[in-house]
Amino acid sequence: MMGNPIYKRETMVSARSFRLALILLVFNSILALVALLNMYSALVQIRITAEIQYTSFLDLYMFVAVLEFVMLVFIMPALTADSISGERERQTLDLMLATKMTPVQIVTGKLMASLSTMMLLIISSFPILALVFVYGGVTLRDIGTLLICYGVAALFVGSLGICCSAIFKKSTFSTVVAYSLMGVVVIGTYVINQFAVFLSRMPGGSYAVSAMAGAGEGSSGGFLYLLLLNPTTTFVMTILRLTGQEWSGNGITQWFGFHSENIISRNWVAFSVIIQILMAVIMIRIAVHAVMPGYNNRLRKSNLCMLKERREK
Repeated sequence: MMGNPIYKRETMVSARSFRLALILLVFNSILALVALLNMYSALVQIRITAEIQYTSFLDLYMFVAVLEFVMLVFIMPALTADSISGERERQTLDLMLATKMTPVQIVTGKLMASLSTMMLLIISSFPILALVFVYGGVTLRDIGTLLICYGVAALFVGSLGICCSAIFKKSTFSTVVAYSLMGVVVIGTYVINQFAVFLSRMPGGSYAVSAMAGAGEGSSGGFLYLLLLNPTTTFVMTILRLTGQEWSGNGITQWFGFHSENIISRNWVAFSVIIQILMAVIMIRIAVHAVMPGYNNRLRKSNLCMLKERREK
């Protein structure tokens, strides 16, 4: 990425802007305020009951991690949804395509610059998450696993945003579409499973649902695997496992009725991470192809100019 001019320019402009410093301040201030209030309430409870409940400090880790994930999912589309469409509106995309840069460099440079900003937010918040180290129960390996989960979610959501930005010409519209699609992925997959369970429990509904997704009575059937696309489900499974709730490895089979265990349910986090990375790659390729027409027009014009010069000579 250091050889990518788009990435170098975006990171340099972002590092010099007041906006990044303000985002870091607000982001970490919210997390620190929540963490300190949680610790204060735990200490007050200790003074009243004279009992130390270490689970309350583990709850602090869970609460801060969940809050950080929610903020990440909401911030990332805003960082990427106007990256390509904004260049179109400023009429600078054609200038970029007129250089030696390829659409792949433009798309990946924009995406990686946004991911760098998001990773800076995540890493800067680790001292707050590390408050739980004082009481134990969470290791550096757990923090590393959480970092991977954050990174995959940011890549997936960021790819969705930059794909919408490349397809649609207006930044406002691309942002709305990106958040709408994110809502379908995060909320829609959950609603579909709940609706499938509801239908399967109705008289005669089990046959209809089983015909659609192989569901049994009181089960969402194959619709369960739509949650592999949902980064929120991946995060929930990860955070439950990190907090010592080992049953969460198989808990996904019980969330929407009874499902038989298989290799996917036993390795849900790994499969969901792989699928989300593959989907991110597909969306990046779609974004590249959406930018490609302007690049092809530039190549066609340059080839025509070269032919004219040769004919004149």
